[in-house]
Amino acid sequence: MTASRTVTVLCSSVLVLCMASSVLLTRRIDTLREGAALREVLWIPSARTVERMSLGYKGLIANIYWTRVVQYFGSKHYAHSMEYKLLKPLLEITTTLDPKLLPAYEFGGIFLAQQPPEGAGDPKAAAELVEKGIRNNPHAWRLRYDLGFIYWLELNNPQKAADVFLEGSKVPGAHQWMVTMAAALAQQGGEREKSRYLWSNIANSTEDEHMKRNAINRLQALDIDQFVDTLQERVDKYKELTGNYPKDFRQMVAEGWLRRIPVSPSGVPLDILNGHVELPDYKEYPFITRGKPAGY
Repeated sequence: MTASRTVTVLCSSVLVLCMASSVLLTRRIDTLREGAALREVLWIPSARTVERMSLGYKGLIANIYWTRVVQYFGSKHYAHSMEYKLLKPLLEITTTLDPKLLPAYEFGGIFLAQQPPEGAGDPKAAAELVEKGIRNNPHAWRLRYDLGFIYWLELNNPQKAADVFLEGSKVPGAHQWMVTMAAALAQQGGEREKSRYLWSNIANSTEDEHMKRNAINRLQALDIDQFVDTLQERVDKYKELTGNYPKDFRQMVAEGWLRRIPVSPSGVPLDILNGHVELPDYKEYPFITRGKPAGY
């Protein structure tokens, strides 16, 4: 047998072995005893175990596992299940086998974050998954977009969400509205000066008239919020010293607490209702967080 023929036979044997191993692994993934399925037992519990069994075909096996993730989630979602026990470990295996598989992070984060029966109801795990994706794909700005929404809507942490959106806005190719999200959430999270800085940069740098007008309106809202907070401090101090809230600002002016009755930017006098400072024309300023009716 010639050396060339020997190499050919050897390579063919290795290829057949690899294909057979892939088939066996796939069948192993597909084959579940009925009782095990009901108990939701992860048949191959370690990503490293699967990686060793893949014989170099990690990308192929990762795609097989991603298919399993979608099938698993889809069947659970269709059945209105309240538990998705295998979702997190399946996603961990998938993204360990192929750290560059962006859909696994993007959609996997959604699957994990949504509350049952729409998803696993585990936003912390969702954030960890997307953060893993960012570490492995630092130029994928959309992952920061996804992570920002997880922190904002699912984990109720607008400050962290603002930081994530701001970080994402610096990634080459990121859409400009990433920084507008950061500015808006900084205001919502109480980081007023940070929000003011970001909106000022947008107003001074953008050539988009819609974005510029939006930034100017946001800056006006920040000024109104600051103004209302200052007035509220005066009203609260009045209550602390007198034992009662003032009936209105006329009373505070008459008693020397203020020089004049405060007005909104459009000139409408502000009210005090049950100790709460309000703008009667608050609907004219949709971005304010202060001065609206209590519970609005």
